Amino acid sequence: MSLLWRNRIDVFLAPGHITLVQSPGNRIPVKPSAAHPAVTIPIAPPEPGHVAWEKPLQQLDEILHKSTGASMTMTLSNHFVRYATLMPQVEITSPEEVMAYADFRMREIYGTRVDHWVISISSWNPVYGAISAAIPQELMAKIVEICERHTIRLNGIEPYFTAVLDRWEKQLDRNKSYVAVIETGRLCIGVLENNIWRNIRNQRLQSGQHNQHSIAEALWAVLDQEAVLSGHKNSIEQVFLFAPEHPSLVLPPDCGWQTTPLLAGSNSAPEHYPKPLTESAEENACHA
Repeated sequence: MSLLWRNRIDVFLAPGHITLVQSPGNRIPVKPSAAHPAVTIPIAPPEPGHVAWEKPLQQLDEILHKSTGASMTMTLSNHFVRYATLMPQVEITSPEEVMAYADFRMREIYGTRVDHWVISISSWNPVYGAISAAIPQELMAKIVEICERHTIRLNGIEPYFTAVLDRWEKQLDRNKSYVAVIETGRLCIGVLENNIWRNIRNQRLQSGQHNQHSIAEALWAVLDQEAVLSGHKNSIEQVFLFAPEHPSLVLPPDCGWQTTPLLAGSNSAPEHYPKPLTESAEENACHA
């Protein structure tokens, strides 16, 4: 058996950029050596009539020709993912029933577009439910094709929102938590109550909502809407915020919301996750 480690590549794929971190293998079976610094490559906006993930994947395809034989994990921007919560159903137990339930929930929200999507499901619990995520079949097929062309072992594809939840779930209040994940051009909010994910809203920010002030206003408005939908809002509610591109983002005082950065804990963000934007980057951000 070979004692060589495969080189590891971690990728964040977004409409306006891709970020890669490569970790070289080791010749002895100990933990891999330190990763190379993250490399972020800006991507031009898509041409009219083209999907937003096409140019980022073309760029990734060009890069990977030097990484034959490596293993790769990809985190997908929320721009490319759609979510649905699966409420508890004690009578649903088999994998086939769970998948049928997820398909039903996706179609209930997104209609016939689901015909062309690949659906995945977090760990199902009949008492607490689950989260389902979907990406276009064409996107999935293209990623697999690129990996096969360069002999890359695809370890997994992670939706950004659920990847954040997996990493920092111990910080959440299982009784009630609002979780907001913000990236360039997109806002994703989940509502957790009594250990059950009640709703996930994944919406695009308008083209003018690129600075911290306008993003904070959009976040405030969506949080208030979600609180109304939940049926109850305390005088002060807590929102767990993950916005690595905007580390100083805060909500206005006396707005009824207290922000708790998820990055405040000891568990730091992976190197391939988005980094703080410069002022010029904010102005030129791609909103897919």
